[in-house]
Amino acid sequence: MNLDFVNRIKEQAELAAATRKGGLLVVFGRRRVGKSRLLRHWLTTNGGLYSQAIEGPQDMQIRQVFDDIKARLSTQIVPKTWPEFLEVLGLQKKPWSLCLDEFPYLTAVDPSLPSQLQKWIDHAMPKGCLLILAGSSTRMMNDLFLNRAAPLYGRAHKLLQVKPMDYAAFCAACALKPADMASFEKFSLVGGIPKYWEFVEKGADVIALAESLYFDFAPYMEQEPQRILRDEGVLGANAVSVLEAVGRGAERPSEIAQRLGTAQTNLSRLLQQLLDASVLARELPFGESVRTTKKILYRIADPTMRFWFRVHSPHQSRWHSYTPEEKLKLIHEHASTVFEDACRARFPGASRYWEKDIELDIVAQDPDKAKGLLVAEVKWRKLSAAERRHVMTQLQQKWARTALSQRHAEVRFEVFDAAAK
Repeated sequence: MNLDFVNRIKEQAELAAATRKGGLLVVFGRRRVGKSRLLRHWLTTNGGLYSQAIEGPQDMQIRQVFDDIKARLSTQIVPKTWPEFLEVLGLQKKPWSLCLDEFPYLTAVDPSLPSQLQKWIDHAMPKGCLLILAGSSTRMMNDLFLNRAAPLYGRAHKLLQVKPMDYAAFCAACALKPADMASFEKFSLVGGIPKYWEFVEKGADVIALAESLYFDFAPYMEQEPQRILRDEGVLGANAVSVLEAVGRGAERPSEIAQRLGTAQTNLSRLLQQLLDASVLARELPFGESVRTTKKILYRIADPTMRFWFRVHSPHQSRWHSYTPEEKLKLIHEHASTVFEDACRARFPGASRYWEKDIELDIVAQDPDKAKGLLVAEVKWRKLSAAERRHVMTQLQQKWARTALSQRHAEVRFEVFDAAAK
């Protein structure tokens, strides 16, 4: 399904503000999140220049960038080096906005390019012009612009992260009803990644969507985790093995190490790489920090990656032998984890809380009371009034048994069910 460009209102406002200010803007976001389409859309409608870098030798890369924008340049001098290219930009008579997309491809071939750009930005970049450097690798973009030792550190007016879009945007783009549980279950298969939304066919059910993306012959998502890991520079079979373990229920570092048959200390660097790449998320009990607790859990952050390792990988050989009811059960269980994340994301700083045999889905600062807490239970089904009362009673009883309850007197209890999307 071909989708129109939708939403991204805040991001476009940031781009407009950057144009008025000029200088350097850094834009990054994970693979398929719609970063390049946003930049092309905005630059096209606002008279800007755009070039997507290629993986190749330096002279070919420079020629590609020049060919992409030469029709709009007031000089046709063909640059042979990056300093010559920057000089061509300086000769333009009118202010310009230029995006170099997939910038890490350029620096991988010429590691001196950031230093050349630093010197040009500091001393020769024309006033009123905007240079946008964009890339898909979160880790590489952080190394280029957030590392204090990097030449371009502190040169950007802003680092704009293009994040996955939300459930409301998904429903609007795909003409689905937000109140329908089936709509959210479809969302759980594609997440906030607009490229994957193109597979949501009108009238097709959630099983058909799962099969077209993950289980049919040569499905689109077959190699997607490996591509994402490669883009982030997290290489090797061990990274996939960690995600396989987490997807199959090993959340604690000790459990992951046990599944892989290695010492927990051997995984520290790899786990950090997966965290830096936003592939894994680290969870701590509410109110705790890495300095105060060893109760650390890991989960796969993105819904599509989570489905791949939680459902696709363990069940791919047997999927087509399952009944529709069995397939729906697997999808439903996966969607429940995504729904819980969505509920938790409504409250800044919210997290799970657990101790011994007690687990609370959401604990957060109460947005309505400065000193109070919000404690909530999440159920991925529509509850009757009687069921809601029963769940509420159980929640209050669980809370009373926690050590946390001894430190917080003001508490508001909530139950979120499938009607609360």
